[in-house]
Amino acid sequence: MQWTEHNQSIDIELPDIFNFKNNLDYLQRDPNECMYEVIENTVIKLIHIGDLQVLVQLSVNNEDCLTVHFLRGTAPKSAADKAAVVQYICEWFDLDRDIRPFYNMASQDDLLKDAVKKVQGLRLIGIPDLFEALCWAVLGQQINLKFAYSLKRQFAEKYGESITYNDKKYWSFPSCETIAELNAEDMSDIKMTGRKSEYIIGLAKLMTTGELSKDKLLKMSDFKRAEKELTHIRGIGPWTANYVLMRCLRFPAAFPIDDIGLINSIKYQLNMDRKPTKQEILNYTAGWKGWESYATFYMWRLRY
Repeated sequence: MQWTEHNQSIDIELPDIFNFKNNLDYLQRDPNECMYEVIENTVIKLIHIGDLQVLVQLSVNNEDCLTVHFLRGTAPKSAADKAAVVQYICEWFDLDRDIRPFYNMASQDDLLKDAVKKVQGLRLIGIPDLFEALCWAVLGQQINLKFAYSLKRQFAEKYGESITYNDKKYWSFPSCETIAELNAEDMSDIKMTGRKSEYIIGLAKLMTTGELSKDKLLKMSDFKRAEKELTHIRGIGPWTANYVLMRCLRFPAAFPIDDIGLINSIKYQLNMDRKPTKQEILNYTAGWKGWESYATFYMWRLRY
């Protein structure tokens, strides 16, 4: 991705298929989100680059480029750190992926053709940090989205770091090193189950020792190997693994087929009065091959 450096900002060239409003609409789907804030036509987020805390505000210029404004004197000094900020943002919005083949397929697909019209230019917004992605998936297991956001806020505000800007705190997600030092009782005031606390601490310990890492998973060219590696970990089943493969590791064929949001969207789109069977879902989505992750993400947006 091409980018241009200025004094207190960076301009990142945007791909052809990109609509900032539709991406912002996704980002502000719950008012209790604590990892960034959408203000009018911008989004503010605290990003960790090594030991640096970089507070950025993103906006667009006629959809041609994404401008990264550095706030509160947090502009990185070195070229490497600036490049790392660009890399993080490109990964967050999946800017390096050519999604034209997905659009060619989706525009002819009975389930997807309405979705690509409704949210044209939406990218598969990711979670670049593996520990954050794993924790968010675990927190969301078997509860509604609203409650999951409440748990994430409690977790981030207790164990994360923050920067204050314009009288508001912006949080970074807790590090695996911090969480690895805890036990389940330490998290008892956060309204998650003791088992989820154990799962998250276990994940933190695996990442701290290097037994589990993003690089290690990304080197597995077959996403099924990465899925198997993840599901061997306590607390991670097929849905959680595929959610992380989709949102963090960016395997395009990752497919959380048991996702309730996906199932409800299929029911809605096909006007079904019952839950489709797994085989029916596989039949309906046969044309998605190689783009299951993007297709799922777009189906989530159909009803919202």
